[in-house]
Amino acid sequence: MPRLELIYLGLGIAGVTAAPTAPAATPLKVISFAQTPNGFQGPARGWNSFALQANPNTAPDFQFDQSHVLTQCSVLASGSFKGQYDTCSLDSGWSVGDHGDDNGRLIYDDSIFDIPSLASSLHSQGLKMGVYVVPGAFISDANKTILGTETTIGEVCTGNEGLLRCIFDYTRPETQDWHNSVVDQFASWGVDFVKLDFVTPGSPDNGQSLPADQSGSVIAWHNAIKNSGRQMRLDISWKLDRTQTYFDIWNSNADSMRTDQDLNNSGSSTLVSWGTVQRAIDNYRQWIIAGLQFFDELNIYPDMDNLAVGSPESISGLSDGQRTTVMTHWIGAGANLITGNDMTQLDDLGTNLLTNAQALQVAAFTAQYPMQPRNPGSGGQDATQLQAWIAGPSPSGEAVVVLVNLGPDNGQGGFGTQTSGVQTVTATWQDLGLSGQFNVQDIWNNKSLGVVGDQVSAQLDEGASVLLHLTSA
Repeated sequence: MPRLELIYLGLGIAGVTAAPTAPAATPLKVISFAQTPNGFQGPARGWNSFALQANPNTAPDFQFDQSHVLTQCSVLASGSFKGQYDTCSLDSGWSVGDHGDDNGRLIYDDSIFDIPSLASSLHSQGLKMGVYVVPGAFISDANKTILGTETTIGEVCTGNEGLLRCIFDYTRPETQDWHNSVVDQFASWGVDFVKLDFVTPGSPDNGQSLPADQSGSVIAWHNAIKNSGRQMRLDISWKLDRTQTYFDIWNSNADSMRTDQDLNNSGSSTLVSWGTVQRAIDNYRQWIIAGLQFFDELNIYPDMDNLAVGSPESISGLSDGQRTTVMTHWIGAGANLITGNDMTQLDDLGTNLLTNAQALQVAAFTAQYPMQPRNPGSGGQDATQLQAWIAGPSPSGEAVVVLVNLGPDNGQGGFGTQTSGVQTVTATWQDLGLSGQFNVQDIWNNKSLGVVGDQVSAQLDEGASVLLHLTSA
């Protein structure tokens, strides 16, 4: 069968190339996703407020309050977004920052939000409500009694973890009672999604004196969600420890986990930088390699942080080719698709990247089978500038292949030998662990490339990629 070569200086296709001579690749271990601990069978899709909070210059008309959030999230309930993206997630700042209610439960800042009415409005549009939390109760609430107990917070939560919070003793049943009381209140408000930040081991201190191990908070939040009777997603953050002991905890209790630090260029005139994206892609590479080592099925989805693909380079900080590559990698990983853009100012490319029907069909597949690295020429898993990835194949022969030229790194990607400019990226079936013949669809060009039975190859400029959907011929 013919071999396939693509040219991606941006977009385009051409000719045929010869396959390189390569050592035998190791057999492909196909890994899949199973139902998450809180009962989900796909990653979250939606919008989060953090990027606009941290980069106000990119959206000068945005304010972090109920009216402006509703304006952003209502876009998710309309047009090509409707039915595809449903989560409206508030980041830090929605709650009172130094104390809770009479029982030490979190309370919303009623000068900017009425969370029950916000949730009700979102639900009426078919959307879901998300909130941000960090481990611990407030130090100032130490003398308050945990709801349903005779125990004060100070008896089970002491010290200072650097965010005005005390450190819980997770061996005490009253600690679980506190978490139950908070989640029950969230449930009464209509919350559907909880982002639990600053979890350790893994989260950088970020100027705080974080405890070495707050994995108990993940277990306590999961149990509280389960006890509440309301289905909620639990997303944990930041760059979580990937050793087996902790990966087992995350996999058994959370629905998604951050694989890297923040991508956002806080305070900048643009949202992200390409070097940071390179780092995020490599951290996903490390995450899925760990997953392949420890599991045959994963019960947790990767969170590669918020997408910044909806706006042009002057706002996103990424070229059109780089924006496409970001969307390609987030889809291929089966990662949360949560955008941080100003939803009222998307350009045509951004809207297409986020809502392209064929791409979202691929995303439905990678929500079952995450992609893994299979380096061109070897099928290896090392960090390289020129990369190939494969998701699947499924028992029916469906697969997804990504080819990319990440370009020279800035020291964060760890690529080793690097070359500037347009490069040819070739992945043989041997590299990818495939055999047989496949119908190949070029997703972003909406073009059938026919039946292929040997290899795919692309000429890619720096930051460019190709997303291919394979079905058995």
